[in-house]
Amino acid sequence: MPPPKLSRLEFQVMDVLWTAPGPLAIREIQEAIPPKRRPAYTTVQTLVNRLEAKKAVRRVKKIGSAHIYEAAVSRSSAQGRLVDEFLALFGGGMQPLMTHFIEAGKLSLADVQDAEKRLKELAKKDSIGKGRKP
Repeated sequence: MPPPKLSRLEFQVMDVLWTAPGPLAIREIQEAIPPKRRPAYTTVQTLVNRLEAKKAVRRVKKIGSAHIYEAAVSRSSAQGRLVDEFLALFGGGMQPLMTHFIEAGKLSLADVQDAEKRLKELAKKDSIGKGRKP
């Protein structure tokens, strides 16, 4: 099942859950958001309810009247969906995006070398998986 589509505010809530040392109550989620960007408690409650309906978070327990939540999807899978949707705007092609990143100074030589290393690792893994020698 693909990860759910998340809004900007839902990503903000998820970021709190992804970086927390453990499950959190809604009040703890709200207070972890920087004051200048902090939504009202009821807004966070609505966001968490929506995230639960999307199966992005799950209730792990209840303490008194407070439900405690944790992330049910990983940061990398949620970001992956966002990247895939963004690439779809470019017809799925990376070249225009890469060119922009290079020209804007957002992509360094070290970034390219890291990507090249990862591609080589994936190619090696793929060839081993198909029964070929590395």
